[in-house]
Amino acid sequence: MGVTTMARERPVVAIDGPVGSGKTTVARLVARRLGYILVDTGAIYRCLALAARTGGVDWQDSSGLASLAALISVKFKDGENGQRVFLDGSEVTEEIREPRISAGASRVSAHPEVRAALLGIQRKLGQNGGVVMEGRDIGTVVFPDAEIKAFISGSPEIRARRRFDELVARGVQVDFDETLREVIERDRRDEQRAVAPLKPAADAEMIDSGPFTADQVADHVVARVEKYLREVGN
Repeated sequence: MGVTTMARERPVVAIDGPVGSGKTTVARLVARRLGYILVDTGAIYRCLALAARTGGVDWQDSSGLASLAALISVKFKDGENGQRVFLDGSEVTEEIREPRISAGASRVSAHPEVRAALLGIQRKLGQNGGVVMEGRDIGTVVFPDAEIKAFISGSPEIRARRRFDELVARGVQVDFDETLREVIERDRRDEQRAVAPLKPAADAEMIDSGPFTADQVADHVVARVEKYLREVGN
């Protein structure tokens, strides 16, 4: 199913990339600086993985997951410490970032039925523009007509270190070598899945986040958006 191209006063900014690339932090900074809505599509899959685990639905049960996807409610709210995520009215911001749920999100997102069930939700959230959407297939599947596309990556070792430091800062006990193995395995699953595999859109700008801070990458993306707006006269 394609997405209908329409004239938007403000662009859709699609930020894709693998786990640990820093795309979530970059997307948050870009949205804040532009005053755009931030949509973390990965959080939607994480919420589904958590809901499935809580409700006893196996992460391999594609039809059960698709049915559950039609029932859950996921909402984003801005808070003092950043965006908060709510699943069926309960805050799950920290819970969905635990390693086991991260692994579950990768598994549930591999099912075509699940991706189809959540695709409409994602497109509705961004259809009017003025939104920063981050995930793994925003520029290729969700919004192939996004005006600004960036694919943020980095070596597995750098991404694993970033992920490890993030978890340690939250008080999670984790082993670096295990974190690296999880990053490599997550890449393999995401890149080899049959539907919407992780890959950059043909017209996406490739950004290696390794040598740069999140602020520097965000500055670059914001500059691209501002240049686009000047060119279209908005």
